[in-house]
Amino acid sequence: MVQSGRVGFGKMEEVLFGVPAAQAVADQARKLGATRVFLMVSGTLNRQTPEIERVRSALGNLCAGICDHMPAHTPREAVVAAANQARDIGADLIVTIGGGSVTDGAKAVQLCLANDIRTAAAMDAIGPGKTFAAPTIRQISVPTTLSAGEFSALAGVTDERTHVKGLFAHPMIIPRTVILDPAITVHTPEWLFLSTGIRAVDHCVEGFCSLEANPYADAQALRGLTLLTRGLAAVKADPTDIQARLDCQIGSWLSMGPLASGVPMGASHGIGYVLGAVHDVPHGHTSCIMLPAVMRWNKPANPDRQAEIAAAMGHPGAEAAEVLDTFIAGLDMPRTLSAVNVGEGAFARIAEQAMGTPWIPRNPRKIDGPAQVREILALAA
Repeated sequence: MVQSGRVGFGKMEEVLFGVPAAQAVADQARKLGATRVFLMVSGTLNRQTPEIERVRSALGNLCAGICDHMPAHTPREAVVAAANQARDIGADLIVTIGGGSVTDGAKAVQLCLANDIRTAAAMDAIGPGKTFAAPTIRQISVPTTLSAGEFSALAGVTDERTHVKGLFAHPMIIPRTVILDPAITVHTPEWLFLSTGIRAVDHCVEGFCSLEANPYADAQALRGLTLLTRGLAAVKADPTDIQARLDCQIGSWLSMGPLASGVPMGASHGIGYVLGAVHDVPHGHTSCIMLPAVMRWNKPANPDRQAEIAAAMGHPGAEAAEVLDTFIAGLDMPRTLSAVNVGEGAFARIAEQAMGTPWIPRNPRKIDGPAQVREILALAA
């Protein structure tokens, strides 16, 4: 049977790469006719580096306000606080400078503004299956990590009532423009830059290994994987290597090819969501720990695809799970659940909650229930 499918192209209009962030942000704001720019930024970048001040200076009187307190895993309360601040200043453009929590926070802020959401509980009205108004205030993103959330129309936001990270979605919340400035990433802590790079590797690997993969996504995933493998090793060896940092950023961008074209992720992402929301494990670290274990468990279902993963990482003929594990070890990243203080006593809850994520049901090797998730967790113990 001839393969068929659909590749949709979203509402992102531009990706600028290898350019200084401050001037690029100012040029974009003026191009869009914005007069009330709301900056949502990393608190560390704002307080400990000159980068945010450079952006504010370049924007001049177009900068109407700044929020620099979005915690990890993007809690609802922080999203609503930022939305209320943006509403109060009459924001007409949101610019994010930071990692995935800041990026996702701004995407959720867009929905809160469009639907007059003023409390954390009210965010239930813009959740999955609900009908709500489309955002009208767009976002420009300057990422400082490699988790690549800026290339999706999904926002992961943690509900403090349940400690579950839920997905908020709308085609218009994808940033209008992404600016990849490798120089600004030198301030990102090494562990965070490298571990989110493995998160991007996870996008490539799970996208390519999906039963729903397509040739368009495959091409981006494999090239992204090669760039990330080369770039992450080079940054580990020399943190001042700006070209290597740009290779990582472009690899991260390409890693979203599968998700952007409708290819689902698998068990590494499904389990990772729970580890992040319940155990506060950074998402980069969840991929470092879970991806090799998931690949080992999935091997009976996709050996040919796994062989191509190993080849793209420069090790033709090797076991993909072992190549990944060795590569992650070389970056000095955690590789077991015990290394992040998650013990066997937590496995039952993790497995139950993981079954409720969008990704576990679409793992390439079928997962029938929590017992099989626990088998994967045991491999990562």
